[in-house]
Amino acid sequence: MEIKEIYALFQQHSTVCTDSRKITNGAMFISLRGDKFNGNKYALKAIQDGCSYAIVDEKEYDVHQNTILVNNGLKTLQDLATYHRNQLNIPLIGITGSNGKTTSKELINTVLRSELSCYATKGNLNNHIGVPLSVLGINKQHEIGIIEMGANHQNEIKFLCNIAKPTHGVITNIGSAHLQGFININGVINTKKELYQYITNTNGKLFINSDDDILLELADSTQKRTYGKKGNVKGIIENNTPFIKVKYQGTTINSQLIGNFQFSNIMLAICIADYFNISTRNIKKGIENYTPTNNRSQIIKTKNNTLILDAYNANPSSMKAMLLSFSKQGYSNKLCILGDMLELGKESEKEHQGIILLCTKLNLDCHYIGEEFKKVNKKAFKNRKEFEDKLKQESISKNTILLKGSRMIGLEKLVEYL
Repeated sequence: MEIKEIYALFQQHSTVCTDSRKITNGAMFISLRGDKFNGNKYALKAIQDGCSYAIVDEKEYDVHQNTILVNNGLKTLQDLATYHRNQLNIPLIGITGSNGKTTSKELINTVLRSELSCYATKGNLNNHIGVPLSVLGINKQHEIGIIEMGANHQNEIKFLCNIAKPTHGVITNIGSAHLQGFININGVINTKKELYQYITNTNGKLFINSDDDILLELADSTQKRTYGKKGNVKGIIENNTPFIKVKYQGTTINSQLIGNFQFSNIMLAICIADYFNISTRNIKKGIENYTPTNNRSQIIKTKNNTLILDAYNANPSSMKAMLLSFSKQGYSNKLCILGDMLELGKESEKEHQGIILLCTKLNLDCHYIGEEFKKVNKKAFKNRKEFEDKLKQESISKNTILLKGSRMIGLEKLVEYL
């Protein structure tokens, strides 16, 4: 069956799912395969559970009048999303970067949707599966879209751009993330700038942090609108308390975001909102109402401590920014619990040693958790379980505690002990 025909079936329900545990009645199920799973096995069950059709790519599972056999389920998902994007005549903002993608996306979404029907990537569905699913979530009622794009190897952003076809682009920043797939920082730069190259080639527009010389240089010849402490849309930081306060066009915006490094994320949202003619009143309201979730700079007050939980992900640049910000905050009894930064390849030992040296320089009291930290600090805990055992024996109280580390370390599970 051709993509055009599959798309005609998709239009009847406009919902696609790839997880048989999360079936939506009437949806089209697309079977995906991996090293440890085979979605084809669940295609028939998906139909029995309410899916209208199930796409399979192994003939033995083409056993129902509503199963559709294709050569490759993943390619069909991607081709379907590309075909759907071609039917949509709306601006679409592609956003990538080493840090701050999801926070920036949520901030942009919350201000745009105050006056426009805006679709934004759910959660962090930002890879070769997530981006097609996100694009397929856009419907004809939406006036604008925001698609987050992640990458852990070269040419991935280019590939995702050819599916999502962004008309506007943002790189939040470029730092040492996923070095295992990129080899070095130049690999990260070359991959992230694939978004800029796509926007340039399609006569789109970029939003550039004017305080970031690397980004300005990469976007030298592209149409752009700049933001930051200088540029087309300017703002200033009004305070140095945990929650960052920004002044823009005479208006003070009191965010619920922690750390001065969030300034660029806030100014990006302001810049894009201003470009799409969102009122200053709604910009202020949207940013002030945004509350971080999902282990991203969340403030949690327990009966014993105040926690800053930033354990969704970590790389050297985000770790350094958070530690510098935390060191300047006026809390008493500050404590850091830091987990490994993963996917750094050959640079891992050097980067973890650098974090330990920075903590020493900032005079921060720290506990380190994970095998990578253990390689450079004998006092580090091998894993979270080992640290939990310590907490069961020696409780911590009356502290303000920063928990920062890669998601796989699971630092959020320490909350119950703190």
